[in-house]
Amino acid sequence: MSFPSLVQRSLGDRVAHELRVRIIGGELPRGTRLVEDVLAEQFDVSRGPIRDAYRQLEAEGLLESRRRGVFVTGLTEDDVDELYMLRESLETLAMSLAIRRAEQDGWDRAQQCVDEMNTAAQRRDVQTFARADLEFHTEFYRLSGHRRLRSVWEQYLPTIAVVLDVTNAQDVDLHPAAEAHADLLRLARGGLEEEALTNLRAHLLGARNRLRAAIGTTQRSAASD
Repeated sequence: MSFPSLVQRSLGDRVAHELRVRIIGGELPRGTRLVEDVLAEQFDVSRGPIRDAYRQLEAEGLLESRRRGVFVTGLTEDDVDELYMLRESLETLAMSLAIRRAEQDGWDRAQQCVDEMNTAAQRRDVQTFARADLEFHTEFYRLSGHRRLRSVWEQYLPTIAVVLDVTNAQDVDLHPAAEAHADLLRLARGGLEEEALTNLRAHLLGARNRLRAAIGTTQRSAASD
């Protein structure tokens, strides 16, 4: 069995990220057929990285191989529900374990992320905000001390990273989102497990609803074109 080179893998990741952004953002609507040669020319790569990207995005449920080629499946509203149902299950467990196991100064990196979100909100810097947002939630998994739980989370990180870009872009003012993360950290750091879990579930429900609304808008726009 032959393995792709490191260069191919890095190129494949780059192609996968760009396609993921286009798919979740609605630029490549559900049912779009992707053509290897066309994408290879667009990204100025060989077919190998395109195929690597295909495999990665199929595993994430964003593409589907059929007899006539590779097609975009994208994220439907049902897919969003599944994704956030899974995320809630993972993250509530991670938070519970983190609250029980983390030392008081173990939350310092999460506080740094909140500070970065506040700064990004002042600048209306959506991408920096989303990156700090993602790192904030990743801290729960790191502090949980549960290696396999963190591994499952990391499997979905590429999709969730793009999802955060989409949902945060819907917010005219990012300050309320930054404040919500500060409240969540205060509860977790204070050892208030039940309150923190309730807050987290509400937080994820709001994110799910914003993504459903964004996807509904892009799908309606694509249908009218």
